[in-house]
Amino acid sequence: MKSPEAAAEEWPSAEEKARNVAQAIALREQAKAGGLRFSVYLPPGLAEWLLGLVEKGTFIDPSEAVFVLLQEAQELEPHHDLRRELLNRILQAAENDPRPGSPAEEVFRRIKEKLASRPEPAVWEKHTPVSA
Repeated sequence: MKSPEAAAEEWPSAEEKARNVAQAIALREQAKAGGLRFSVYLPPGLAEWLLGLVEKGTFIDPSEAVFVLLQEAQELEPHHDLRRELLNRILQAAENDPRPGSPAEEVFRRIKEKLASRPEPAVWEKHTPVSA
């Protein structure tokens, strides 16, 4: 079991959560009228997947991908039966995975090592359109 200090380093505190909720409430009306712009960090696996979609031409850039994928998530939200089925399939695939399991302590140790040695993330620069 983790110490309270270790848990505090990994998860947002109650104060951080409260600040985030307050900010969401404060921004809601402006966002309703003009949208919301924010930055996102993607871990390496998701970043590689998303850039592959841009390379294939599925999306113009990462921001379009996030927009489309969030829109799909929003459209799926009211369909609890589909969401439950998807979760069941994900869990079933994990359960059927033939690879041997790893003890949680080992997994957390490897994650911490990876995070400690992680290089700076790549940054996507949005280009201004070229006038014809």
